[in-house]
Amino acid sequence: MSGAALTAGDLGGPLGERATLVQFSSAFCRPCAATRRVLAEVAGMVPGVAALDVDAESHLELVRALEVESTPTVLVLDAGGRERVRAAGLPRKADVIAALGRVLD
Repeated sequence: MSGAALTAGDLGGPLGERATLVQFSSAFCRPCAATRRVLAEVAGMVPGVAALDVDAESHLELVRALEVESTPTVLVLDAGGRERVRAAGLPRKADVIAALGRVLD
């Protein structure tokens, strides 16, 4: 799936017009709730940006195709649904904003 565009059908929700913040999470992941809040806050600040949370256990085929190895893993997708930035672990808000800025430029 490398280089392939992700769709709303793949991720279970609508993509943003300009970019999409995608979090792969799991039920027992403690940092996932905090990551979800950070991504929602950043998406709320930038018009045309959506934040989606994908349950890794329910989407194992996608997790394997994207080689997601841990939760939380955050992908920043461009307007076409292509992965432009990836990070694992609890992100800092400033880092999410910076990554998003690189995608939106």
